[in-house]
Amino acid sequence: MALDIVGVAPLYQGPDINRMRLTAELSQKPASLLKPLVPLKSKLTTIETKRIMSVLDETIHKVELVTLLSYMGANYETLEKMLGGDIIKAVREHEDLCHTLLDSIIYLQDKERRLQEEEEYEEEGLFRNRLFSLELQKSHLLPLMLQIKESTKDILRLLLNNPQAASLAQTHTLSRSVEAQNFIDCLMELRGFLFEKLLTSPMEARDRSQFIQDIDRRNKRNQEIINTLENELAAIMRNREAEKKYKVETEIENWIQKYDMEMGEKQVEYEELDLIHKEEKIQLEELKQKHNVLVEEFSQIRAEQEVNAKKRIEAEQEMLHMVRAATLIQALWKGYLVRSMLKSRKKKRSKSKGKVRKGKGKGKGKEKGKGKK
Repeated sequence: MALDIVGVAPLYQGPDINRMRLTAELSQKPASLLKPLVPLKSKLTTIETKRIMSVLDETIHKVELVTLLSYMGANYETLEKMLGGDIIKAVREHEDLCHTLLDSIIYLQDKERRLQEEEEYEEEGLFRNRLFSLELQKSHLLPLMLQIKESTKDILRLLLNNPQAASLAQTHTLSRSVEAQNFIDCLMELRGFLFEKLLTSPMEARDRSQFIQDIDRRNKRNQEIINTLENELAAIMRNREAEKKYKVETEIENWIQKYDMEMGEKQVEYEELDLIHKEEKIQLEELKQKHNVLVEEFSQIRAEQEVNAKKRIEAEQEMLHMVRAATLIQALWKGYLVRSMLKSRKKKRSKSKGKVRKGKGKGKGKEKGKGKK
């Protein structure tokens, strides 16, 4: 379809050829190095070259418009006022044709897939008949594809006859698909190559070819020098590696010998320490045994001391009870003796008083008897 669109004759009043963007996008490298590759002219001067670029620019412009048809068909309601009723009507008819073609293709693809799956289970004659019917249905798509091509051309004529609508449509470049934008970018890149080619005269082309050949020869010489230097560097590196390896092996051997020597000394020291440790361990076991005996004896002595202490405490308590009892007995006895002494004294006093009284009575009686006499 793109080739058919490219082949469409100019259907609109194109821009002035002298005002086209006929400038080459040159490299940013220093001009002194790329001087043979840079065309001397910066603008096209002949009518033929301008026509060639005009045709390519028209093609790019048409491709830019065609790649926006899907967006126009999906948003015809919002674009109707800007683009006009005729363009929107043509776009909708084109969209209907595209949908019909797409549905037919999907239907035929599904039918072909099912036919391939059922190929093993059907007779050969029946399978060929169904396959022929499928190919016949595919051939019926050609008129529909021609209708789509014609509708595309019609829409392009309408847009190109209405530059304002075409410019408004191109404001929606972000709605273009990624594939379509890549195709347009490739066309723009092709335009740059073609423009540079048209700017280059035969003599400049010959000089450029000679320059490229010189560069190629220099590159080959430089590559040979690089290869030689790389080989020399590889040889030097191998020698260094053979030296870095001998030195490393020697150093490793020295380290191993030093390690063996130090480990031997450490082994002797370890054996001595191990012997001392074993002796100290034996002494420790003996001390543990002595300690256990002493602990046992101490436990026995302490148990005996506790028993003796209990006995002493019991004896002291018993002695205290006995002393208290003796003291109590002594106190009771002393009280008894005091009371007995008091009682005996009272008796003696009472007896002495009775004798006194009796003596007094006898004396009074004697006195009385003497008086009577």
